[in-house]
Amino acid sequence: MNDINDLSGDDRSREARRVTWVGFWINAFLGTVKILGGIFGSSAALVADGIHSFSDFFSDIIVIILVPKSHKRPDSDHQFGHGHYEALATVILAVALMAVAIGILIDSIGCIIDFCHGEIIPKPGKIALIILLISILSKEWLFRYTRKVGMRIHSDAVIANAWHHRSDAFSSVATLAGITGAMFLGEKWRFLDPAAALVVAIFIAAVAVKMLSPALGELLGRSLSPEVCRNIEKAVSETPGVMGYHAFRTFKSGNDAYVEVHIKVDPEMNVRDAHRIATLTERRIRETLPEMSVHATTHIEPYGESSRK
Repeated sequence: MNDINDLSGDDRSREARRVTWVGFWINAFLGTVKILGGIFGSSAALVADGIHSFSDFFSDIIVIILVPKSHKRPDSDHQFGHGHYEALATVILAVALMAVAIGILIDSIGCIIDFCHGEIIPKPGKIALIILLISILSKEWLFRYTRKVGMRIHSDAVIANAWHHRSDAFSSVATLAGITGAMFLGEKWRFLDPAAALVVAIFIAAVAVKMLSPALGELLGRSLSPEVCRNIEKAVSETPGVMGYHAFRTFKSGNDAYVEVHIKVDPEMNVRDAHRIATLTERRIRETLPEMSVHATTHIEPYGESSRK
C-alpha cells in the first residue's frame, strides 16, 4: 500500500471518484428496486429504505462534484488551497440525510397513528425480503470498500460516504426485522412495517449528526484536535535549539493541516543557525502528521525578550 505522501492530489481525487462511481451505480439500482418492490410488495418500510438508498445516490453525486475540487492546487483566489470543499461536501451530505430522516419519520408516525385508529395495513410481499437481503450484503461490501479507500487517501468526505453506506445496511436490517414481523405474526402486528421505517429514520438522523459536527467545525476554522496539537507542541519544544515558543495556531482544510508557531532561540545566534533551527522545527512538525499535507510556518524570536502574541 502506498503512503499518502506517494499520492498526488490528482491521484487521491481519481481514487475518490472511482470508489464513488461504484457506489453511485449500486445505489441507483438498489434505490429503484427497493421503491418499486415496496410499492408492489405493500411495504412502507421498504419504500423508506429505498429513499435512503437514493439519498446515498445523491450524496455520491455531491462527492463526485466537490471532492475533486478539494484537491486542486492553490490559486490566486484560494491561496490556502481548496480543502474546505471537502468539508462543504460532508455538510451537504449530512443536511440531506437529516431532511430524509425527518420526512420518513413524519410518514411512519402518521401510518402508525392511522393503524391505531383502525386502518388496516397491507401485508408485505415476500419480494421485500429478497430485496432486503441483497441490499444488506451489497451495502456492507460497499461500506468496507469505500471506507478502505477513504482511509487510504485520508478523505473525510469519502469516509463519511462510507458510513452513509453502512447506515443504509443497518437500516435495511431494521427494515428486514419489521417486514418479517408484519408478514408472519398476523394482522395485528402489521404496524411493525411502519415502525421499521421509523427506526430507519432514527438511524439516518444519527449518522447525519455524527457527520455534521466535525465538518462544520472545519468550515468555521476549528483547530486540529487537542491530541494532535499536544504532539505538535511536544515536537516543537523538543527541537534542539528551541528555548521556548508561543503564538501556536493550527487549522485543518481537507487533507491539509496549517501550523504556525513563534519559536525563541539564543539571541546571540547568527541568522544562518537560527534559520537552520526553524527549518528543523518545521520538519519535525510535518513528521507528527505523516498522513496529511502539513504547511508549517515558524517565526524566530530572541529568547529572553518580551513579545506579543
